[in-house]
Amino acid sequence: MSRWTGQPSVVGSTEAMRMALLTLNTVGITFVWGVEQTYCTPYLLSLGLTKSKTSLVWIAGPLSGLIVQPIVGALADESTSKWGRRRPFIVVGAILSALCLLTLGFTKEIVGYFIPDEKAAQTLTISTAVMAIYAVDFSINAVMSAARSLVVDTLPIEKQQTGSAWGSRMSAIGHGIAYATGAVDLPSLLGTALGDTQFKQLTVIAALGLVFTCGVTVWAVTERILVATRHDPRKDDGGFKVVSQIWFTIVNLPPRIRAICMAQFWAWIGWFPFLFYSTTWIGETYFRYDAAHDAKDSGDALGEIGRVGSEAFIIYSIITFFGSWILPMVIRSPDDESYTRRPPQSLASTLERFNKYKPDLLTAWMCAHATFAGAMLFAPFATSFRFATILVCLCGLPWNIASWAPSAFLGVEVNKLSGAGGPNASYRRLSHDSNVELEEMNGVSSPTLLDPEGSHPKPSTTGQLSGVYFGILNIYTTIPQFIGTILSTVIFSILEPGKSPELAHNAHPDEHHGTDGPNAISVCLFIGACSAIVAVFATRRLRYL
Repeated sequence: MSRWTGQPSVVGSTEAMRMALLTLNTVGITFVWGVEQTYCTPYLLSLGLTKSKTSLVWIAGPLSGLIVQPIVGALADESTSKWGRRRPFIVVGAILSALCLLTLGFTKEIVGYFIPDEKAAQTLTISTAVMAIYAVDFSINAVMSAARSLVVDTLPIEKQQTGSAWGSRMSAIGHGIAYATGAVDLPSLLGTALGDTQFKQLTVIAALGLVFTCGVTVWAVTERILVATRHDPRKDDGGFKVVSQIWFTIVNLPPRIRAICMAQFWAWIGWFPFLFYSTTWIGETYFRYDAAHDAKDSGDALGEIGRVGSEAFIIYSIITFFGSWILPMVIRSPDDESYTRRPPQSLASTLERFNKYKPDLLTAWMCAHATFAGAMLFAPFATSFRFATILVCLCGLPWNIASWAPSAFLGVEVNKLSGAGGPNASYRRLSHDSNVELEEMNGVSSPTLLDPEGSHPKPSTTGQLSGVYFGILNIYTTIPQFIGTILSTVIFSILEPGKSPELAHNAHPDEHHGTDGPNAISVCLFIGACSAIVAVFATRRLRYL
């Protein structure tokens, strides 16, 4: 079997502090996603791309997720670095992401330094911006893969839902900060020290925030070190070892993990257009139906659309923030049947009555799909940005559960596969400085260096292949994004084939698309709602497996 040294731990005097430090990097990651999702679509439209071409750019997200996360997860699973399996990937990925963000924000200046003529530099500017988006997506996906596996590796089985819930809370905080800063006129507030436009300043803040939050998590967490891996004759020893391992695992997925992945597949056909286009949709709805003429003639239309979308998403983020704290308290964990909590005696009877009416996480996940579908079915009928804002805000709590439930279910299943949670399992604290609990099988503490000869037949509590399984979950998250990209490209080409009249001010009016028909983004959201309905039934299958 594999040999290990040390034990995972997190600094902090309370569980809340340790969970916050373990998942703090999620704030930086979601801040980057928030800036990209809010500003990059209108940014590319402002450079002169049509919506159909812009949608093809967003294939970067699913492509990077499909390639990077499974490979990084598999490589990290077998890493014998003295710094741990996950933290080196977090550090390197965060630094690369920060550099690429700065390149994206200052693309015009970088290209203009080499090609002073603005017209001659336009094509190269667009190409550089697109490549920077791809580079950001690839590097941030490496950080995400390692960060999620770090939580699974560090926490015991009964803490997996808690860890996922804290990740959801940090995600809500990161999105809230991104939308709040996006709604503020930063050049007026901060001057031009960080750039002369809203987008430039946001990329600088996002880059610094990502490096800081990832640095804190890496400092706070101590991983156990993999000394040597177990040789598996079923796997190739050549250059395709990682790919063959991923393929072998996909083909042989346990039924419950496969059901989790299929539920995620259908859900993300709906979530993809919502996450990448909804702020642009709100901004365009505002410009088409609500904006005064002076606002339409604004010199910084990109900033205006971004700010309007961000203002709507501030409300959305407030809902997701409070939901990330309240929902875990009122939803029953998927491991409740094998783990019995012992509340204070004075509260035991009250909590026992309350727990009878708590829905399980599976039911909540199905309700989240249904709520999202119900809201987005009305997207094509939104003729004011206020109504569009209401529809978006209705998706706040569903997003809480959508970003928390799959990881919670998968974390439990991965730890079950590793042998954790058996009837004879007990738990111990690492030290007086950290009460993150690790499981001891059959009541026997693991030695500092696990016996390479297998004198301890039970596997370790943390999922050794958590990186591979979470990478596979991400494959089922990214394939729907390819589908969504193709669908949106076709819809944009049919309904809005020209350049954006709201953003592409340098284009000739004849090149602009019309605004009389339905908003093309709203049609994409409607199709996503139909997919979410399918996700309800796909999630329901978990109840019978």
